[in-house]
Amino acid sequence: MRMRERPATAVRARSALLALAVTLALAACSGNSSELSNLATPDGASSSSAFPGSDEQSRSASSVPAFGDIPDGTSGGRQVIENPTNADIMATGTLPEMSLGRSDAPVTIIKYASLTCPHCRAFHRDVFPELKRTYIDTGKVRFILREFPIGLQSGTATVAWRCAPADKYFELYGKFLEQQGRWVSQEVRRDPIFEVAKQVGMTRQQFDACYENQAMIDGLKWVKERGRQLGIIGTPNFFVAGKLVKETLTMAGIRERVDPLLGGPRSAAAGIAQ
Repeated sequence: MRMRERPATAVRARSALLALAVTLALAACSGNSSELSNLATPDGASSSSAFPGSDEQSRSASSVPAFGDIPDGTSGGRQVIENPTNADIMATGTLPEMSLGRSDAPVTIIKYASLTCPHCRAFHRDVFPELKRTYIDTGKVRFILREFPIGLQSGTATVAWRCAPADKYFELYGKFLEQQGRWVSQEVRRDPIFEVAKQVGMTRQQFDACYENQAMIDGLKWVKERGRQLGIIGTPNFFVAGKLVKETLTMAGIRERVDPLLGGPRSAAAGIAQ
């Protein structure tokens, strides 16, 4: 009897571990995670450059809470804009929009991403190269990437990501996704995040100074809160020519949505006012 029970127990244990792994992976892509806490940084932080206060001493990870969840803004819960206009979607806060492609491209695709999300990694690996080659590099699509961190470690990494020089932004984004197994964790661990950030030339002094940049952090909070107001519920979510897509896009899905817009008059095809 015991000989039969052991394999059954092992199977149940493996099943439980698999279920846990799936749950954690999906949680990294859910916009309703309860693991996030408000981000706070010391008062008086400078925001005059990407790396403010670079002459200050390094701080420990525990001295600066991870980039966290953002209050809904009303006591009644999340305030979602019904049928947002192009102007609503394209509104920006204090941080510049990070994009690839022509600013006057006929179609705009906006992606909301969390650095810990495995679905974001899959899109970046399996879909984005062809999207870039076929639509972005040819001037047909403007691709905008917006931060929507989910989870403590994702929020902490997002600060370093946005803090990188603009010409390293997309490169660092790719590195964070490709190396998720090296730095993603349930607790806040800044050292593994730095190991990725330094691959684009960021020094430890610059990295630690990023967490003093309160203006930048407030700007990131605005991006996420605005995303929630626009109906973003997880990652990756997209706007394609002003239409919200709450699923991971495939190339077939992109062609289905974009190609019809490229055949008509430019004024009709724009989808989103630039």
